[in-house]
Amino acid sequence: MIHRTMRRRSCLALLALAALPALPALAAEAPALLLAQVYRPGLALQDYWVSEKYDGVRGFWDGRTLRTRGGETVQAPAWFTAGWPQVPMDGELWAGRGRFSHAQSTARQQQADDTAWRQMRFMVFDLPAHGGTFDQRLPALAALVEHLGQPWVQAVPQRRVASDAALQALLARTVRAGGEGLMLHRGASLYRAGRSDDLIKLKTHEDTEARVVAHLPGKGRHAGRMGALLVEMPTGQRFRLGAGFSDADRERPPPVGSWVTYRFRGTHDGGLPRFASFVRVREDMPAQ
Repeated sequence: MIHRTMRRRSCLALLALAALPALPALAAEAPALLLAQVYRPGLALQDYWVSEKYDGVRGFWDGRTLRTRGGETVQAPAWFTAGWPQVPMDGELWAGRGRFSHAQSTARQQQADDTAWRQMRFMVFDLPAHGGTFDQRLPALAALVEHLGQPWVQAVPQRRVASDAALQALLARTVRAGGEGLMLHRGASLYRAGRSDDLIKLKTHEDTEARVVAHLPGKGRHAGRMGALLVEMPTGQRFRLGAGFSDADRERPPPVGSWVTYRFRGTHDGGLPRFASFVRVREDMPAQ
């Protein structure tokens, strides 16, 4: 009886998917994506689904084309997206734990490397055009992925967590196993572009992105090469980012206009990050 009910729900979900509107062809601009806020204690955890945060490249299938968070077309092999539906799917192009560099370099290739793409997965976590709540989108997403039957396309596993202690324990286990962190998605939420408490990220450290504005000259042992980057936050605030660079980074610093990820520990009263340290260049976010 349970299996018949599940099959009936899957069929209904697939019928609903068929009725979803396909998005019109889009220009090379950043798609309007749901973005995450940072976790804070006291969140009503009973309202959220929890999943692993995958350290890959955000991938947005608009119904015709696979694109990055910045709007650039991903030159995936034809077989990778063959048979995908004419409805949007939001997910992560992922090569496995600890393999961000492979995911980023593969997604950035202008000529698809078939061998590299065989190691990639599209971890789907949302259906932006569905119109229902996340609780309602989940079974539709599962049905779509099951219907595709492609092992490189997977629905992100979701679970409920009862308490902050249980959440922190899950985070610790995930990080020990090589994961980046956790994502919390409000079950009653609609898909809305921008940052809100509908989507929350939880990591053992804070990190975010900033745009490189200038290369600041070094002094002492760094004389003659880059000493720090002047970077600009999305708020328009600027600060010097001087820690976390290797000698090779200083010899060949991230280009002006590119985006970089940095870690930090809290913020000053004015909103600037404390103890900021360079992590990597975000090549999936186009230079400006």
